Amino acid sequence: MAAVETRLNPSLDQSGVFKSARRIVVKVGSSLVTNEGRGLDEEAIGQWSEQLAALVQQGLELIMVSSGAVAEGMKRLGWSERPKEINELQAAAAVGQMGLVQMYESKLSACGVGSAQVLLTHADLADRERYLNARSTLLTLLQLGVVPVINENDTVVNDEIKFGDNDTLGALVANLVEADVLVILTDQKGLYTADPRRDPSARFVDLARAGDPELETMAGGAGSGIGKGGMITKILAAKRAAGSGASTVIAWGREPQVLLRLCAGEAIGTCLVAGTPKNQARKRWMADHLQLRGSVRVDDGAVQKILGEGKSLLPIGMTAVEGEFSRGDVIAVRDGAGQEIARGLANYASSEARLLCRKSSNDFERLLGYVAESEMIHRDNLVLSRG
Repeated sequence: MAAVETRLNPSLDQSGVFKSARRIVVKVGSSLVTNEGRGLDEEAIGQWSEQLAALVQQGLELIMVSSGAVAEGMKRLGWSERPKEINELQAAAAVGQMGLVQMYESKLSACGVGSAQVLLTHADLADRERYLNARSTLLTLLQLGVVPVINENDTVVNDEIKFGDNDTLGALVANLVEADVLVILTDQKGLYTADPRRDPSARFVDLARAGDPELETMAGGAGSGIGKGGMITKILAAKRAAGSGASTVIAWGREPQVLLRLCAGEAIGTCLVAGTPKNQARKRWMADHLQLRGSVRVDDGAVQKILGEGKSLLPIGMTAVEGEFSRGDVIAVRDGAGQEIARGLANYASSEARLLCRKSSNDFERLLGYVAESEMIHRDNLVLSRG
């Protein structure tokens, strides 16, 4: 019997989720990538790559978070069951990562799109400086029209620092790059009110609010023997992604042209809508960051650029640096009278910022020995305190 579709919140509307989306994170699970553990599914990866390439050529920015390294390594090593020992998991990941990244590179290249491998650990996103470094690298790749293929760095992590599943990693990447949408491709159509394999009255949930507590009750259950996640990890990932304003769609990964159809506005799978728009979510996070580590004073020209034109803060407009802070700390931007006009994430530590006051980017390498960014605070990491 076909499942009856339901909306947990009738006031929600999926049509706008992809309408203005420009930056999309796509996560695909192990069971799909490896065809239930039988080895990398070349045809499926090729189809996803074709869709990614088509969307990039339409001007969208795409990031692929792909599981599959451990499962592919298991196949290559002749293991039929997922190992429990961390050293064996790391070994399987190291072996499988070779084939996984080669497959994506060859398929995307055949479509005329470049790719890049990025391996992340929890520590990369928990540390302020490494967070900014990872963000800067990913945004640069997107600007170059390259599709980053991201996986957890399973070869070096241990139980204490593992993400636990790539659904969580997908959500953290969505937060990191301020994605508009997180798409989780799975081996199920989406979320049901109960397990449809056991309960014939289970209804399909096509639309709900990310973070709704009722979703976690519906999504209980273990994952497959190949992957580690279940529907619950996807619900929690959607909740995390919504914290930065990204909505999440959970859909069957083998749905024909699923990415192209989603981006064209077609309702597929379960859509979990973020409660707060992306710009408001980031502004709220920055505004609530009360423990400012320091501040910089700026001249009238910089005030006009920031408030009037929505520009980044350049060191040439800085007149003084107050307090001690590190790269990645939230600092205030103050005008000549000491009034806060904005706050944001510092690209340089206070000791470096003092050297850069009134200097152009051409002087950075001479003064510091390197160039991280041309801006003290990029406009994407800057929110206004007053208009």
